[in-house]
Amino acid sequence: MQLPDMNLLPALDALLREGSVTGAAAELNVSPSAMSRTLGRLRRVVGDPLLVPAGRGLALTPRARELRPRVEAALAQALAALQPPVPVDIAALEREFAVRASDAVLVVLGPAMTARIAREAPGVRLRILPEGTEDPANLRDRIDLDLGALPELPPDVRSCVLYRSGRHAVVLRADSPCLTDGQREMTLDQFVSLPHVAVSRRGRARGVVDQRLAELGLSRLVLATVPTHSAACFLALESDVLALLPREFAERAARAMPLAVLDAPLELPGMELGMAWHLRLEADPGHRWLREVVIGTARELMAGRDAATAPALPLP
Repeated sequence: MQLPDMNLLPALDALLREGSVTGAAAELNVSPSAMSRTLGRLRRVVGDPLLVPAGRGLALTPRARELRPRVEAALAQALAALQPPVPVDIAALEREFAVRASDAVLVVLGPAMTARIAREAPGVRLRILPEGTEDPANLRDRIDLDLGALPELPPDVRSCVLYRSGRHAVVLRADSPCLTDGQREMTLDQFVSLPHVAVSRRGRARGVVDQRLAELGLSRLVLATVPTHSAACFLALESDVLALLPREFAERAARAMPLAVLDAPLELPGMELGMAWHLRLEADPGHRWLREVVIGTARELMAGRDAATAPALPLP
């Protein structure tokens, strides 16, 4: 369908309201002759004379009177569609966000993040989805925000680093018989003598830990693999096993569980945890606020760390 010249809409609105070519011309800051030519075009487009002579002035036709409220509404909607978004009132925002997150992020950032959301925007709901395939394509339609260890991202997905996990920590039950009073670091002999619970969403029992041990001529027994760090903590609570976890997670878990947290005897690479979202939500005011909440929470919780490893978090 071929659209008419939409520039005619403001002229039609002025003519119907003013009931005068001269008045409409003055309102739109054009000459009366230019407005008269525009009226001629409108008559051809609408198929009605619209304004007809009546004594010394002009009168609206029945069709013109019928069109007047519709033209006003159409012009108002067109102007609203072409305006920048109105600043969102976060306190009155009613919205649900689908957030895919690892438990490593949820345990570290989740409590403070949800508390701030409840305080600032009680109408906002988070639908937390577990990690799975981590397909970035899901960000294009189903996922609003991705939190965790991010895969390689396509060009239409934006991201930023939330924090880089520091040293790993060994977690085991606080009353484990292998511990001595005041012990802060696990020895390598203890590390290889105890069964391990490995965390792997894909069920992999071997990884960088085994490579480091092999370089030292050592090996470990992996008793079980679990998909989440939280599950590893619960297994460690009930048996003489250890779990190797990011220190931030381990320290948060030990606040709620009777767990001992010790320095690991191996140098292992840290883990970079980030946030990703699709370009479709880049300028969305509500989504931008949610990103600010996540980043602000990460800043607060990581503020005590060494400045060399603290996150640099400019909001994209």
